[in-house]
Amino acid sequence: MSEKKEALFSKSVKAGARTYFIDVKETVKGNKYLSICESKRVEDKWERKNIMIFDNAIPDVFQALREAGKVIKGE
Repeated sequence: MSEKKEALFSKSVKAGARTYFIDVKETVKGNKYLSICESKRVEDKWERKNIMIFDNAIPDVFQALREAGKVIKGE
């Protein structure tokens, strides 16, 4: 039986009917990655969608998110 490791960082963000879970986790080989999960109630069950972003892609993804945020804010 495998032992589930705890997240190195974990935070949840409630946004209306959705909840986002932001976690930093580590693979068995020691590589860190970002896990973003969206959870929402659909009829009588919870629907979850998850993406994982590994450490080598973090700078590019964060830069793209900063750029997207500027567009949303109208900057």
